Amino acid sequence: MKIGTHDGTFHCDEALAVYMLKLLPRYKDASIIRTRNPQLLKECDIVVDVGAEYDPSRHRYDHHQRGFMETLSPKHVTKLSSAGLIYKHFGKEVIQELSQNTLSPSDNEMIFQKVYKSFIEALDGIDNGISQYPDDVAPAYSINSDLSSRVARLNPRWNQDEKNLDERFQKAMNLAGMEFVETIDSLIHSWIPARDVVKAAYDSRNEVHPSGAIMKLTQFTTWKEHLSEIEGDRPTVLFVLYQDTAGSWRVQCVSVGNSFQSRLPLPEPWRGIRDEELSRLINIDGCIFVHASGFIGGAKSYESVLKMASLALDQNLKNDAKKQKVQDSLLGQ
Repeated sequence: MKIGTHDGTFHCDEALAVYMLKLLPRYKDASIIRTRNPQLLKECDIVVDVGAEYDPSRHRYDHHQRGFMETLSPKHVTKLSSAGLIYKHFGKEVIQELSQNTLSPSDNEMIFQKVYKSFIEALDGIDNGISQYPDDVAPAYSINSDLSSRVARLNPRWNQDEKNLDERFQKAMNLAGMEFVETIDSLIHSWIPARDVVKAAYDSRNEVHPSGAIMKLTQFTTWKEHLSEIEGDRPTVLFVLYQDTAGSWRVQCVSVGNSFQSRLPLPEPWRGIRDEELSRLINIDGCIFVHASGFIGGAKSYESVLKMASLALDQNLKNDAKKQKVQDSLLGQ
């Protein structure tokens, strides 16, 4: 088997594209042919980032030709580079291979979409010269430590007599490929299990409080992104309860989107108060603290932290009722 790509200066997109292919059993031992010679490329089983052809049926995956506007799917707008093209056609197979065939189709699809959005799409955009911002918005600072920049620095300097370009390309493949593999490994072994924990907590939230607005994690994990996706267009959870590493419990307010604003912060009179003073103030034993901004609080036991969340919810409902009563009164006048 032969994998063809162009010679000369290399970029992150074809380095990663070739690395992804060599993760698959049928390309694992394939030789890498770096050339622009059409006759040599014609002999290759698969060609990426060179040849001015995009034809999956013949395994030709270039993106430089006039009129090429391929994206990952109709839902996406970023034009693909060779990394995105190989990922589009082989990504799910690569993910399944890295998982040792342990992923369900739905989990594979979630990881496929997640990796494109968080990893591959940036490489596509950079290689195709697509700005992150509108042209009239000047970035506040420059970034030269991204993966594409680090791969580019593996090329010889302009004034350096370097003949081992294939060795340098292999280093570029390993650099891009290892970060790609680590990203998928983290999603398989951390992100998916975290989602399972959050989904179970969300489904059983009415057992914690009849309102369904208070959710209890059976073990602490990253939960914000998962909760947002699970809720979809129907946000219902206001407080998340979990045990910290010291054995006490936290009540954390769910934020509005990715902002620092809470859907419902803990009551203002509680904020910045600690320990016995806080316990006396709200008549709940074992309180530890409420943050000055009201986004999080703590107590020594689950029972106490649940009472804190329930009381905060009840006070908010009472305040809403008072507001409605005043509004009704004013309308009556």
